[in-house]
Amino acid sequence: MPTDDDLRARLVRVGAELLRTENAGSLSLREIARRAGVSHGAPRRYFPTHLSLLSAIARSGFADLSREITGALALCPAEPRARITALAGAYVRFADANRSMFELMFRHDLLQSGYLGLRESSLPLFRLLVDLVSEARPDLPRAPEVTAGALWSALHGMAQLRNWGTLQLATGASDPAPFLAAILDAHLGGTG
Repeated sequence: MPTDDDLRARLVRVGAELLRTENAGSLSLREIARRAGVSHGAPRRYFPTHLSLLSAIARSGFADLSREITGALALCPAEPRARITALAGAYVRFADANRSMFELMFRHDLLQSGYLGLRESSLPLFRLLVDLVSEARPDLPRAPEVTAGALWSALHGMAQLRNWGTLQLATGASDPAPFLAAILDAHLGGTG
């Protein structure tokens, strides 16, 4: 007999799986319950609101993104700029491979709601970026949080514009590498 924790995890897993084939708008309590094979009221026993279930699904996305970034960092040199490049590449690949999840993870209403510590799930990745920026550019004229925030904003915007097809339409380019290099050069200085 499945435990409450098993069913809670299954609902989150089913929601994440649904995002692989559908958009975030398809994540209704009823559809997740149907695909999980439980009554349409069952999710409410574990998630009092739709936002709380969406937050749990988004939190699983942050865990997946964190694993992707950790894996990319494990394969690169210890030099901070190389690590930032690996982090940025993993971020863009994750955004491309998990478009609906990526959109859900950064929904303001979910992050603002505070459900399940969702905001706290995203902050370690930002803190990692801040630390890497501090190492790569200890001479910055501003706080590393500001530079990391600007770098992340550009990276996130590029990933989202690329997912929408807007970047390719405007530039005719589909390879993210030149855009990643330009973002890093703009915020960290050129490499040469």
